[in-house]
Amino acid sequence: MLASLLEATWKPRNGFSVTKHDEGEKRAIVGSRIWFNPNLRLTELEPPRIGPKDLLIKVKACGICGSDVHMFEKDSEGYMLYPGLTKLPVVIGHEFSGEVTQVGKSVADFKVGDMVTAEEMWWCGKCDPCRTGYPNQCKNLEEVGFTVNGGFAEYIAVHLKYCWKINDLMSVYGSEEKAYEAGSLTEPTAVSYNALFIRAGGFKPGANVVVYGAGPIGLASVALAKAAGAEKVICFDISDPRLQVAKLVGADYTFNSWELSKKGVHAFEKVLELTDGMGADMHVEAAGAPDKTLPDMEKSLAIGGKIAVIGRADVRAAIYLESFQVRASQIFGSQGHSGSGIFPSVIRLFASGKMDMTKIITRRYALSEFMDAISQASKRVDSKITVRP
Repeated sequence: MLASLLEATWKPRNGFSVTKHDEGEKRAIVGSRIWFNPNLRLTELEPPRIGPKDLLIKVKACGICGSDVHMFEKDSEGYMLYPGLTKLPVVIGHEFSGEVTQVGKSVADFKVGDMVTAEEMWWCGKCDPCRTGYPNQCKNLEEVGFTVNGGFAEYIAVHLKYCWKINDLMSVYGSEEKAYEAGSLTEPTAVSYNALFIRAGGFKPGANVVVYGAGPIGLASVALAKAAGAEKVICFDISDPRLQVAKLVGADYTFNSWELSKKGVHAFEKVLELTDGMGADMHVEAAGAPDKTLPDMEKSLAIGGKIAVIGRADVRAAIYLESFQVRASQIFGSQGHSGSGIFPSVIRLFASGKMDMTKIITRRYALSEFMDAISQASKRVDSKITVRP
């Protein structure tokens, strides 16, 4: 089968130590400190074999995530940009949906022909974090497209416990093509859902929400905030095309941060202006630039305000704790999308017609054109690029 394979050299940076176990497994907890000279290519691989509780899924749609681009790109020293868990070589891609073409002998709740999507976080269910309600912090975590082969391929094998049916999406989208595209957007939307409503505890209807970053995670945050009853949703980014898409999914106000800075205007000033000086009840860091966004968030926190951090970046961000003390505010770190009924909740939102995340798809490519697709994604002007094998 045709698949996109990422390879790199295991070469820890000077001064960065790794355990013997991780080195033996070639498993990097912080990919940007380990993997040198990443190389991505299309190649032919053997189709995956399934176990008794697995589904063989023919991939119908897979979205390119910022993480996929960061795994492919290099810093000035030749190291991978992505700072998360990685084990190479690996077929990348984790935002996918597809048709079940084969089921394992112990599978009862899925059948051939079912339309499905799947979680990217493969939690074990046995370690202490899993057993105490933190599957995204699983000690034995595997991640599709990062440590196990992912969705930029013709087929993928997935254990049934990570799969969710999306057959109901046909009722609102009317065609399999659109339903599969929507299904592939479940994962990034679930990441935002976890951050806003599970980790940060949500907000009251009528609240003001600010989203920094209009990539797929930021756009999902905009759409979810609007669907949950936010009065004003304000979005900042440095790409005008992405900001236009933010309006399509629910942003009331959008601003180009670069253009503002040229005029000597800070993002926090716009937030305070639009909220009558009260500040925003929830801020979402989806830009992956906390060193640049957090200072603005601090200065425009409402009393009791919250910051949900989703963007990934191998940087430190200074914060002034006094701001959080006097305004009774909090920062919530968020990773992943598993547990708490997140996936079925997002699928039901899509099926209800209250959210249409397919509006964020700006380009579509065939799997055979994948290298062109990832090159386009690296330009950071598209909201979502979808690959359809």
